[in-house]
Amino acid sequence: MEETLEILQDNLGQALIDTAYMVVVSAIIGVVLGTLVALLLYLTENRLFTPNHALNVIVGFIVNAIRSLPFLILMVVLIPVAQLILGDPYTPTGGAISLSIAAVPFFARIAESAFSEVDPGLLEAAISTGATTRQIIVDAVFPQALPSFIRGVVLTIISLIGYSAMVGTIGAGGIGDMAIQYGYNRYETGVLVVIVIILIVIVQIIQWVGDWLARKVTH
Repeated sequence: MEETLEILQDNLGQALIDTAYMVVVSAIIGVVLGTLVALLLYLTENRLFTPNHALNVIVGFIVNAIRSLPFLILMVVLIPVAQLILGDPYTPTGGAISLSIAAVPFFARIAESAFSEVDPGLLEAAISTGATTRQIIVDAVFPQALPSFIRGVVLTIISLIGYSAMVGTIGAGGIGDMAIQYGYNRYETGVLVVIVIILIVIVQIIQWVGDWLARKVTH
């Protein structure tokens, strides 16, 4: 018990910081780029805007191809990329790169689904008034899709927390690395229990905040 407390005291704080760094960076990149990809898919598929079947199929294929790879395989494939960019892929920043690339197609499909739920009648009414595509997206599509969009962000963040633990198993740092090094390799069950409890609490808080925000913006 004393050794477990000592391990937690010496390592838990930094592990949480590393995990938070990886999740925040990858979530921001994933949501921003994923939203842009989702808009491209939405606009090229929707007959009311600028349908382009060929472009939609190509982008959709790339998104689905990345999403179809199990995350552990994707991490291994991206190690050379992280090494080329950073020099050392086995760091929290290296982990953030892998997480970001996984997050973009994941969130893109969620955001595309949220945009597709917008009532076509509302879009047709906006088009009939002479609104530009940008105005329709900003003033009609996003406000109507916002509740689902927020829930998608929450789902992405929670998924990234789980993925960040997997990234830690290959030495990128964070709570996954701590769980392997101390909880598994040293048979410190107490460390594993504490990490699991912390993850459950964090996920519950994020889910509660996300649900609250989604309810607040529901029309």
